Amino acid sequence: MTTQASAPPSTKSQALRSYDVADFPALTGLEEEWRFTPLKRLRGLTDGAQAATGEVRHEYADLPAGVTVGRIGRDDPRVGSVLTPVDRVSALAYGGAGAALLVEVAADAVVDAPVTLRVVGDDAAGLAFGHTFVDVGRFAEAVLVLEHVGAATLADNVEVAVADGAKLTLVTVADWAADAVQAQHLKIRLGRDAKVSHIQVSLGGDLVRQYTTVEYTGRGGEAELYGVYFADGGQHLEHRQLVDHNVPDCRSHVGYRGALQGDEAHTVWVGDVLIRAEATGTDTYEINRNLLLSDGARADSVPNLEIETGEIAGAGHASATGRFDDEQLFYLMARGIPADEARRLVVRGFFAEVINKIPVESLRERLGDAIEARLSRSGA
Repeated sequence: MTTQASAPPSTKSQALRSYDVADFPALTGLEEEWRFTPLKRLRGLTDGAQAATGEVRHEYADLPAGVTVGRIGRDDPRVGSVLTPVDRVSALAYGGAGAALLVEVAADAVVDAPVTLRVVGDDAAGLAFGHTFVDVGRFAEAVLVLEHVGAATLADNVEVAVADGAKLTLVTVADWAADAVQAQHLKIRLGRDAKVSHIQVSLGGDLVRQYTTVEYTGRGGEAELYGVYFADGGQHLEHRQLVDHNVPDCRSHVGYRGALQGDEAHTVWVGDVLIRAEATGTDTYEINRNLLLSDGARADSVPNLEIETGEIAGAGHASATGRFDDEQLFYLMARGIPADEARRLVVRGFFAEVINKIPVESLRERLGDAIEARLSRSGA
């Protein structure tokens, strides 16, 4: 079923949305949404010609009170109620996935411990499709961590419904094996006075492309989207966001930071914010910063604001890509810190602001160790 005409859109609000992959033309790489993505490295996730012979599994330990995890069929009315695919890969995943994983937080529950689910792949040879639905009830509060590990060639959709007055901290970690490929669409729908803080971490994989979208259904909604990514030689890490301000008096803040090292390390960040005519009182800001640690690495950064009303509280964006701050290095070295250690301190400080937003100490420490290991390999 197509929900919007397939003519080339002049604005984000006119973009094609459909559950049917046949409504999306075959990709050529010339499309604006795909011009940075090396399509051949997606291993068939764009064409649908191959059967899904791969799979991923879900692992989790004991769940705290107020949280349940299970499976729901495609006939469950929640599936597809938040997310309508906006591209060919997402539509393939929607049609190819079987039962969806359901993570449910009961209304009024204040969950006293983080919930961690691991998406695990054992083999990247076959295509796999997945679907997850996160349902956070009215006035509930929870921290959810979704970790992706192992080897897979995966296209998946994640729907996140945060009901009125609820608060969700969602941490997604892509720490795949070196041969993994993932293309993911994550859609967040916020109720009245609901808040989500999403921290996206991308370290592993050969190619990881993550598209995050947000929409509001009532006044007072607040979305904070943060990201940390570190690309080694040959890796392609791509992050796209669309924050659709479609009701009045809502807020969003987007802040992504990335580091790159090694030949043909490539990162892409595209941040789109749409403020519709009816979204008066909107307050939004987005920023992306990239740190190049070696020659041969490339960071593409594209912030976009589309504003249809002048009656807003504020809107802005910024983007910066560069090498080490020589003044910071000089300051540290002048105090007796060796050059290699000074560089590590600069990189750790660069990431610290975002990593410290993760409310799980063990995960913060593990990510810090992973970044330190990469810096040690580079000799930084």
